[in-house]
Amino acid sequence: MAKQAKQWGAIIVMIALFAMIAFVTNLCTPMATIIKNQGEISNVLAQIGNYGNFVAYLVMGIPAGMLIAKFGYKKTALIGLVVGIVGILIQWASGLIDAGDGSNIGVVFGVYLLGAFISGLTMCILNCVVNPMLNLLGGGGNAGNQLIQIGGVFNSTAAVCCYILMGALIADATKAKIADATPALMIALAIFAIAFVVILFTKIEEPEQAPVEVSLVKGAMSYRHFALGALAIFLYMGIEVGVPNYVLQYLTSGDEAHGFAAISAGVAGLLVAVYWFMMLVGRFVGAAIGSKVSSRAMVTTVSIATLVLVLGGMFAPSDVLVNFPGVDWGKLELIWQEIPVGIFLFLLVGLCTSVMWGAIFNMAVEGLGKYTAIASGIFMTMVFGCAVMMAIQGWVADLTDYITSFWVVVFCAAYILFYALVGSRVKK
Repeated sequence: MAKQAKQWGAIIVMIALFAMIAFVTNLCTPMATIIKNQGEISNVLAQIGNYGNFVAYLVMGIPAGMLIAKFGYKKTALIGLVVGIVGILIQWASGLIDAGDGSNIGVVFGVYLLGAFISGLTMCILNCVVNPMLNLLGGGGNAGNQLIQIGGVFNSTAAVCCYILMGALIADATKAKIADATPALMIALAIFAIAFVVILFTKIEEPEQAPVEVSLVKGAMSYRHFALGALAIFLYMGIEVGVPNYVLQYLTSGDEAHGFAAISAGVAGLLVAVYWFMMLVGRFVGAAIGSKVSSRAMVTTVSIATLVLVLGGMFAPSDVLVNFPGVDWGKLELIWQEIPVGIFLFLLVGLCTSVMWGAIFNMAVEGLGKYTAIASGIFMTMVFGCAVMMAIQGWVADLTDYITSFWVVVFCAAYILFYALVGSRVKK
């Protein structure tokens, strides 16, 4: 009984960390709206926060696995939280040094980028702790996938809260400065500090860990289903973050060619929060059916749905508007805003991305044995695909327009469908 109590304590802590990861990570997208309106900033440059956050995964993925092997999950999580506190403080400092007239914007961006990068190191470390721990605590297979999906429910809830809070803070994006995000950064700082204390006094039964050596990378990558799964996560990040990010940029920029006027960042943030609420709903469903429906069936279904929704959104008449709901949490009332029907379809993609991460991870690490720890590190390294895919979509948006840039999302979804149907099948 004591053993079971310890196990549930570990599960609760891991789920709480899952939520914290989402809140801090999702600060980058609303921040991109602030940066985009500091001057003549391209869509590619506006995403510097996302670049810093997700390139950190490339640097920290395998080292994080080594930290787990040497110190265990609990100590590694504590190390990550300390690093995160430093990163948040640096991002906060970037707002303090802003002269407000654009004269030192390069320095401000540089400091902010450094803070985002250091925070990204923490997100990578914590992801390396949370995902395998939930999979192991659930017993692997469908049960492990179910526990990861439950963690995903809280992850999506935190993301919704982040968008609502940032929307309230930057109601007028054309005037907003990085310093305006200080309350959100202070909340993130408090979450890190509280999490540190809670984890410090929580007993976590550590599973046995094989030494994590770089020499094991070749062995892990020799598993075809894992190598293709790592690429699937690389591209998945382009869908999960790319869709809400560029929908937000579209809504706050408007579409003059088709008569759609820009809407305030505050309202747009409330609307885009619905995307993460869709992920929350999808993860509730995924958690409920995770022990009965295979990861392969889940990913196949949602990747097909993603292709249908994104292609439908791209080719939908842009002058046809529909009322879309949001929640004004300050007044606790429902708001309605007219948006193009294609944007409405894009926001529904949140239902599809909801179960992709956990299910792909579950399929990719199946049967890896002694390579599981290093595989987790490699998996986290591939999260830097968000920075790459966001840059590519931003580049396409600069050359064409926001809607055309969603061909990047179509490509990512098509590959994930291939992985579910073919690439995920274990060959050895």
